Amino acid sequence: MKLDTWLSQRISTRKTAGLYRKLRTMNSAPLTEILIDGQKQIVFSSNNYLALANDPKVIHATEMCLRDFGVGSSGSRLTTGHTDWHQKLEEKIASFKQTEKALLFSSGYLANVGVLSSLPEKGDVILSDQLNHASIIDGCRLSKAKTVVYNHIDMIDLEGKLKESASYQRRFVVTDGVFSMDGTIAPLDQIISLAKRYDAYVIVDDAHATGVLGKNGRGTSEYYGIHPDVVIGTLSKAIGTEGGFVAGSHILIDFLINHARTFIFQTAMPPAICAASYAAFEIIEDSHTKRQQLFSNVKKIKARLKEMGHTVKGDLTPIIPVLIGDSKEAVLFSEKLLENGIYTPAIRPPTVPNGESRIRLTVTSDHSAKEIDYLLDCFQSIGKELNIIK
Repeated sequence: MKLDTWLSQRISTRKTAGLYRKLRTMNSAPLTEILIDGQKQIVFSSNNYLALANDPKVIHATEMCLRDFGVGSSGSRLTTGHTDWHQKLEEKIASFKQTEKALLFSSGYLANVGVLSSLPEKGDVILSDQLNHASIIDGCRLSKAKTVVYNHIDMIDLEGKLKESASYQRRFVVTDGVFSMDGTIAPLDQIISLAKRYDAYVIVDDAHATGVLGKNGRGTSEYYGIHPDVVIGTLSKAIGTEGGFVAGSHILIDFLINHARTFIFQTAMPPAICAASYAAFEIIEDSHTKRQQLFSNVKKIKARLKEMGHTVKGDLTPIIPVLIGDSKEAVLFSEKLLENGIYTPAIRPPTVPNGESRIRLTVTSDHSAKEIDYLLDCFQSIGKELNIIK
């Protein structure tokens, strides 16, 4: 059998199951209303929570740096890719996260894989939340340590598995701060309390919390007033740029520079992206207005959807999962939203469990009251049309 014939059969199986995916082309800047495949759509699926990806100050910082440093970084951080903008941004992140140091990676995915494949060793065990991001799962797979999965934010199950793993030389608990598909917040205060009791280390991926949670937007650590051993994050959500980071002690960062393969062998982020990220952090530090507007929008949408009778998951975060259940029905709901000028793709297995396909809404600070009211009207009419609500 030819390779293409075999692959076509596998794609056909996906289509039959309602799990087929395809790319759509964005034809303009990441605003709340953009051109997608040439059609105007209101976007409720972007991670640009604070609308910083197209902020004039961030764009200006990028342009200024481009003139001085050019487009690419030309190499890895350990060869020709390390500039003073990389260093300035790392110092800014460490200050923002209130840690001794920080280290940039070229993506949040690479940061997770780099930490988990280098820090735990053979003879160690990683206790990983059931709904952790794919990058955490892949990092665990690449680690020489054993991985044990505990039930999602289930502290009784976590404690049981900590007790059962007493024979391992070291124990690491790894969790998302905010879970990207469910919008739930990890109970980090309880996790750290258990970790101290059972002599374990805590690693937190704060991708969807950085810039959003906590009084000053510093993430789940500030939200709970605690300090994990390792904080991982991304610049591609609320910061509005691209890249990842690890924040922690001087020793931790020195270790990663010398051991994390996804840092050592990866081309460095472009300096202009570092300058843009630095500007974005300054905006977050200087004003709470964007974050306040963001949560005002989130509260309104969640309350109205629940009033309609939709099943809404998650805590108070910009991620609002609306459960549909069946994959094909979720796709149909998404297509009807698209026909009405709203872009928010259906989320289906294997990203979420079977029977839990959903419309995963994400909200930004720039969504207007008019756009939100229109979204809610569409959810009501389509929900009734498909007999999802009465």
